[in-house]
Amino acid sequence: MQFSPDLRDDVASGEITVSFRLWSRPKVKVGGRYLVGLVHIEIDSIELVPFSSVTGADVRRSGEMDREALRRRAAHAGPIDDDTLVYRVEFHVVP
Repeated sequence: MQFSPDLRDDVASGEITVSFRLWSRPKVKVGGRYLVGLVHIEIDSIELVPFSSVTGADVRRSGEMDREALRRRAAHAGPIDDDTLVYRVEFHVVP
């Protein structure tokens, strides 16, 4: 799973534990392990949700300042409206 360079340290430290992706299909699987920089993360859950369901806690866990910053980052693959379905991916760093 790829992360922007400015997020990788926070993923590695365990500060970021959720990501929202605008994918046509899942690109990771639950239980899968993926290299992020120098650490591996393991996927805990994947859920297809409307962007409107993103909570304040999700925003904080994603490393963004607010929902609009999260929307902009996730929209690199296309526009995201409140009813756009995105993949909510929870993960943890593998010790």
